[in-house]
Amino acid sequence: MASELQQLRFDPPQSNASDESSARDDRPLLNSDSGAVADQDSDDTHLKYAPFSRRDAYGTMGRGELPWMEKVLLGMALVTIVPIRVVFGMSLLFLYYMICRICTLFYDPNREADEQEDYAHMMGWRRSVIVWSGRFVSRAMLFVLGFYWISEVNRIPPNENKSTNENEGQENSQESERPGVIISNHVSYLDILYHMSSSFPSFVAKRSVAKLPLVGIISKCLGCVYVQRESKTTESKGVSGVVSERIREAVKNSSAPMMMLFPEGTTTNGEYLLPFKTGAFLSKAPVLPLILRYPYQRFSLAWESMSGGRHFLLLLCQFVNHLEVIRLPVYVPSQEEKDDPKLYANNIRRFMAKEGNMLLSDIGLPEKRVYLAALNGNNNIRSVLHQKDD
Repeated sequence: MASELQQLRFDPPQSNASDESSARDDRPLLNSDSGAVADQDSDDTHLKYAPFSRRDAYGTMGRGELPWMEKVLLGMALVTIVPIRVVFGMSLLFLYYMICRICTLFYDPNREADEQEDYAHMMGWRRSVIVWSGRFVSRAMLFVLGFYWISEVNRIPPNENKSTNENEGQENSQESERPGVIISNHVSYLDILYHMSSSFPSFVAKRSVAKLPLVGIISKCLGCVYVQRESKTTESKGVSGVVSERIREAVKNSSAPMMMLFPEGTTTNGEYLLPFKTGAFLSKAPVLPLILRYPYQRFSLAWESMSGGRHFLLLLCQFVNHLEVIRLPVYVPSQEEKDDPKLYANNIRRFMAKEGNMLLSDIGLPEKRVYLAALNGNNNIRSVLHQKDD
């Protein structure tokens, strides 16, 4: 299977976007003489940063001029379905918070060298209650947000049909091909809710998430690996080291939680795949690729160029939301891919782009910051490019 997938080759779409993104200068991306954007500059900029541009009825940053019918629908949603969703959503969040609190009472969590608390390795009834209630609450939360049904498609590998004897004789081989990490494109914060409802994996999160009200204890029960940039000691394994260790553990132990990683490092509009970071592939373990899509007619659920508060409010105002999931076969790396994490990452990316009918883009988080800064009228590109990656 891996040898067949490795032979796949895809050429990124030829456009001026990739060529222009490598040539950075201090010329303003958007004109701001009177606070408005010139049409020509706007079109060129949106084309240049196509993976982060919005194409729905709400326009760039969700501030486009809406037709009167759309305004009527928003008004109706604000006084009817939005309050209901807020009440039920907060109730579900508080319910799961209390479940996590009860299950972690009098339990001493594992601690890494950097004092990271880890409840993911909890065993027995505590772990069962946290996992199954977490999956149920996550799916219920999606239902409250308008995802009344989720379309899931499983891509079966061509050699799936085997005789009984062959299956029995290859149990060890199948065990060695167990994935330790789920790889997914990143479109919205809603991706996390879906993955929690589907497989309840561990994520990589900012250290500050662990201190948030309600969400903090939930992230610890998920077994999140926290990014702690301020740690400079030699005792710390670093994020990549902890993630690789967790992935290898999940491969060897079926009861250990898998890792869930978004190798693009940021969100897009769902039509493109950005270059993959290699952190998910350093462990040399098999991966399970997933592709998420959010079909829409009025409001796109992609979270790329809009503020979080505005996006969440418009999400609540949409009566029905849609999610499509494509589950690809487990990808077992070849020896060449194990020796070269960049080759492994690129082959997975090309495979996902082909199966998901997505375009490949050469730009990433730094270019996204330039684009967002330009939309907000900040033309000081150098200051934006020198920001640290999240």
